[in-house]
Amino acid sequence: MWERLSTWTQRVGEIALLGVLGLLLVFDGLVTAAAEGGTGTIVCLAGGAAGILAVALRKRRTWLVALTLIAVSLVLSRTLAGLSDVRAIGFTEAGAFMVLTITVLRRVEPIRNGVLITVGILMTLVTLPSLRFEGPVNDYNGYSDAATAGATFVFVLGWGVGAAIGGYLRVQQERRKIGEERVRRGERLELARELHDLVAHHITGIVVQAQAARAVGETQPEAVLPALDAIAGAGSEALTSMRRLVGVLRADDHATRHVGVTLDDLRKMVDQFSPAATFDLGPGVSSLTLAPEVLTTLHRVLTESLTNIRRHAPHTPWVEVRLTTFEDSVRLRVANPLSAADPRLSRLGGGFGLVGMAERVETMGGHLIAGPVAGHLWEVTAEVPLPAR
Repeated sequence: MWERLSTWTQRVGEIALLGVLGLLLVFDGLVTAAAEGGTGTIVCLAGGAAGILAVALRKRRTWLVALTLIAVSLVLSRTLAGLSDVRAIGFTEAGAFMVLTITVLRRVEPIRNGVLITVGILMTLVTLPSLRFEGPVNDYNGYSDAATAGATFVFVLGWGVGAAIGGYLRVQQERRKIGEERVRRGERLELARELHDLVAHHITGIVVQAQAARAVGETQPEAVLPALDAIAGAGSEALTSMRRLVGVLRADDHATRHVGVTLDDLRKMVDQFSPAATFDLGPGVSSLTLAPEVLTTLHRVLTESLTNIRRHAPHTPWVEVRLTTFEDSVRLRVANPLSAADPRLSRLGGGFGLVGMAERVETMGGHLIAGPVAGHLWEVTAEVPLPAR
């Protein structure tokens, strides 16, 4: 509905603009006919008609339309200058140039080309009065130098208004482009984080379990079926996560990103990760109602932390997950023993997962620390401020 209303409004605006120029052309023709008649009137009407046509076509090859009108106006003006005592008014062309100045500054790429064309329009407007208005001062049918100066002032003023409007619209357009690009980049990063957090965790589990099944298949055939069941379960969870992500992308309400995560989901993830993994809640955490965005952030951090442990330390003897709260923040700590051969020691800069975790936590106003502690632990600590109540 609003798109149709906007389109209808634009069409009405275009018709009104062309109508105003048409009335201005009638005025130019009547004044020129009263003062000169004949050739002057023909030239005046031809120039005005060219200006109206240029305005009507200005959104199609804007630069070509503007340059063509400049050429037409100068040719007509030189024609008049070669005829004695024949003068013509060009207010319709000046109005058309004002409109073209707005469109050129707003649409022509690159901007320097638009600026050059608007400078050409300005030079044309400065030239028009001297070529069309000047005549013998004592000629009652001619125009005086004062009239020429007045017309020049009006033409330049109109160009200045058009340049100001066009420049303002161009600045707003560029700001809108930058804003849109920032939003698109944010959405791409968010999508990348969602794909990594939701899917990589399950895929990593599938790969590890498949490798384990192959390793024990020859010596312990009875262990293959449970491994295959685990792989099928991880695949189903990955598919569910993908469907949830697609649903979020299709949804109009951004808040759906934070729906469905609870403390039980965190505990379930830890329990399913390994029998050696423990999940501990600090005093008062179970009775605290955490905001959905906080829980979602903690869920993503825990997912990535466990995924990294499974990928880089699959034989770790224990994993400790602890969630504690303070007066104004909540802290998630994931720790496991660190061996000298742990590949995470050689890539302390972090991969995409660690970068995504840090970005997500920092977006919430918190901070994340990941790395070796005391030489024998690998620890990930995310502290997120609690929303003001």
